[in-house]
Amino acid sequence: MEKHCTMIDKKGTKATLYCGDALEFYSTWPRPTVIISDGPYGVGGFRGDPHTPEELAEWYEPHAKAWAEATTSRTTLWFWGTEIGWASVHPVLKKNGWSYVRCNIWDKGLKHVAGNSNTRTLHSLPVVTEVCVQYVRTPSFTVGGEHMEMRDWLRGEWKRTRLPWREANKACGVKDAATRKYLDDSWLWYAPPAEAFGRLVEYANEHGAKDGAPYFSVNGHTPLTAREWQLLKPVFRCPSGITNVWQQNPLNGVERLKNGLKALHLNQKPLALMRLLVDTSSDIGDTVWEPFGGLFSGSLAALELQRNSFAAEVTEAVYDAGVARLRSATDLALF
Repeated sequence: MEKHCTMIDKKGTKATLYCGDALEFYSTWPRPTVIISDGPYGVGGFRGDPHTPEELAEWYEPHAKAWAEATTSRTTLWFWGTEIGWASVHPVLKKNGWSYVRCNIWDKGLKHVAGNSNTRTLHSLPVVTEVCVQYVRTPSFTVGGEHMEMRDWLRGEWKRTRLPWREANKACGVKDAATRKYLDDSWLWYAPPAEAFGRLVEYANEHGAKDGAPYFSVNGHTPLTAREWQLLKPVFRCPSGITNVWQQNPLNGVERLKNGLKALHLNQKPLALMRLLVDTSSDIGDTVWEPFGGLFSGSLAALELQRNSFAAEVTEAVYDAGVARLRSATDLALF
């Protein structure tokens, strides 16, 4: 019999937690805005974890495919792992339509190895890092039967106006950002903010060649609005003062869940980092997936930030501990 529970707080935010393989549940979960993947590292550390990083690509393949099928252009995937583990899985993610954004480094500091490393016998520098890599689903368009990504569509629409490239700067009210960023065809490209896109659309349809109008339209009748454009892109808010290197001490004290002197889960992540992932890439009321829940740190962060979460954990003892954790950490009703 399937084992799961749903918790709801006073504001109506829900966490639905399943005991079992996430592959069995994806089809029943609503589309996510955030996926936090904190699964196998390829170190044989727990049930289901392959013993080498080289085995991870095959292991993650069905998950990467299922995530791609269930998500939208607004979804962000955060993939935790070791450097070599992530490198092994990256081709699988790319093949399934996930676009790399940035590799973030969790720097645990010297406390992570203090007293545990004999520098006279080591063959490399002590490891105090993990990676958390950001991926998105790149929006694409089909125009005249041709499939193209957002960058190529933007460039193509401006080119159709027969206006000079530099005039896009005038349209957006910038010195050179439109030609250097929004309409660039290299790795420097990034999608224009909603306000800049709206100005591009207005200028193109007012000054562009009349025989090609409307410009920046996906239906051939009306241009996209700034609001519609915004909804095509992944949610992201860059917090002030935060870089892609996260200096956070390893877990200890009351946040580290233990069974006597032994940690309940060796890979338990700090809530501070989980809150960062959820807060930067989703809005209140959005859905967060945590396929490899462990002690459900991502789901707890989601609840605290008023996002709904769906999570799975394959080991029953860990699942039970995670459920108990959420019940004791928050004011929740259990269903």
